[in-house]
This record gives sequence, C-alpha cells and structure tokens, in this order.
Amino acid sequence: MAQKPSQTGPSQRQQRVAELVRHAIAEVLQRGDIQDPVLNSHVITVPEVRMSPDLKIATAYVMPLGGQDETPVIQALERNKKVLRQEVARRVNLKFAPDLRFRRDETFDEASRIDALLRSEKVQRDLSGPDPDEPETESGH
Repeated sequence: MAQKPSQTGPSQRQQRVAELVRHAIAEVLQRGDIQDPVLNSHVITVPEVRMSPDLKIATAYVMPLGGQDETPVIQALERNKKVLRQEVARRVNLKFAPDLRFRRDETFDEASRIDALLRSEKVQRDLSGPDPDEPETESGH
C-alpha cells in the first residue's frame, strides 16, 4: 500500500534539526576549519537546510556571496562532506550524523524572476486598472 504524501510539510522536529545543522555548517565554513582553497576563498551563505523525515539526510542549499563560482564551491563542499559531517555531528547532538547533500540555492533566482514579472508591462497595465480610452468588450472587461 502506497503512502500518501504529507500535505503538512516538515515537522517541527525536522525544522528544528535543520536549523541546528544549518548553523553548524555555516559556523564551520565561516571559521575556515576546512583546509580547501576553494572554500577558504569564498564567503558561502547557507540560507536553508532541509531534513529528510527520518533526519538521516540533510540537504543544504548554499550560495557563494555574489553568486560567483557556484559549481566549484559545491564540488568543494562535496569533496569535504566527510569532514563537514563530522563537524556537524560534534556541534549537533543527534543519534546519527546526517548524510550531507549540497544544492545550489535558487531562491535568489526565483525572487528575481518574480520581481521581473511584477515589473512587466502587462502586469503593470493590469494593476493600473481599465484604460478609460479603451472600449469595453462584451464580457464587461
């Protein structure tokens, strides 16, 4: 029997653990505890971490400041995930240290896309209301 997908989103526990893991990763990266030239030459933000329901996988969404060198930064994080996992385990008191996965944070792109849509001529025209010079159509619009 297939399980129905949860409509409620992540549990409070998942959110709490995700936030602790996010802080731990950010702290390790900020302090420069990992000896990697790519990681040490970039300021990396970790705006979000999402935990799997069993808390065994942590997906960290990361973005180098300014959006530069995203691919090399994510590759460097993947190369150093064992050390990062150990550091997260030291800082976050969990039964199991979660497996870390790194993904590009796309919220900035999405925000830019929405902003561009809102500034588009069509949306601006819709927001300003009906044009008094334009004849009404049969539908009343």
